[in-house]
Amino acid sequence: MRRSRMSLLAAGAVTALALAACSSSGGKQSTEGDAGKAGTATTPRMTVAFITHAAPGDTFWDLVRKGAEDAAKKDNVDLQYQSDPDGANQANLVQSAIDKKVDGIAVTLAKPDAMKANVKKAVQGGVPVVALNGGIDAWKSMGVLGYFGQDERIAGQAAGERLTKDGAKKALCVIQEQGHVGLEARCDGTKSTFPNTEKIYVTGTDMPSVQAAITSKLQQDKSIDRVLTLGAPFALTAVKSVKDASSSAKVVTFDTNKDLVGAIKGGQVEWAVDQQPYLQGYLAVDSLWLYKTNGNTIGGGAATLTGPAFIDNTNVAAVEKFASNGTR
Repeated sequence: MRRSRMSLLAAGAVTALALAACSSSGGKQSTEGDAGKAGTATTPRMTVAFITHAAPGDTFWDLVRKGAEDAAKKDNVDLQYQSDPDGANQANLVQSAIDKKVDGIAVTLAKPDAMKANVKKAVQGGVPVVALNGGIDAWKSMGVLGYFGQDERIAGQAAGERLTKDGAKKALCVIQEQGHVGLEARCDGTKSTFPNTEKIYVTGTDMPSVQAAITSKLQQDKSIDRVLTLGAPFALTAVKSVKDASSSAKVVTFDTNKDLVGAIKGGQVEWAVDQQPYLQGYLAVDSLWLYKTNGNTIGGGAATLTGPAFIDNTNVAAVEKFASNGTR
């Protein structure tokens, strides 16, 4: 029943993304004519703090931010985007948003223990908060209005099932940030359906060391025939590691960007688990606007799932045109 519900929500999310993408495309064209402000809300200007745990250079967050910016443009929202991968620093950004008396906060909860005190403080102070991308098991306890993202353990289980279907023998699951509950859930979920999965921890902000660590592991263990990364930039780096190690392992991943879509099309990466980051950013901002202007909430007390779905050589062409626009 949970999978059926997830599928329905994910299907709705895909529809919403298609509509959002069309709106974005139309808006870009209209700026060249006289209707540049068509489709912009006439509601009073509001300020939304958008605070993530994004690490420098991780292009996944460009897609999240693009979705948030497109929704903000439509909704007449002053979007204040900030990020910090350190949980304590991210919590301080929430406190700063409270001090600035913003109208709403969208926040990721990859490290919920570090975030909960200040998130609860915002909620108790009357600032509406929504969560996205990380913290699917923690957001309700903080009093957050809604959650937009995927259940990372279910996504990991789907990845493990796909590895089994593909005939894989052993997978190396590469975690680029220790302490990130979502990344751990992905690897644990994968292992639950594909038991011969081994974790390796790397420093995601140092890509040369990531490449070296994966290369070394592949040289040491020739039985690894799949490298499963948890982000598009790491998949592209893993492709180099496979070559450096003279390994026959194939690369699969979670998440996408424009270059990763191209790598799937070119056969360097087999598939990606897509959680639709653009949609997460878009819905987070749009939901705060709906709540402030019409008292609406989304999800009925449950998470609004934006994935998982697979992108591979059977459907990558359909995704490619959106990736070129910076929305997939």
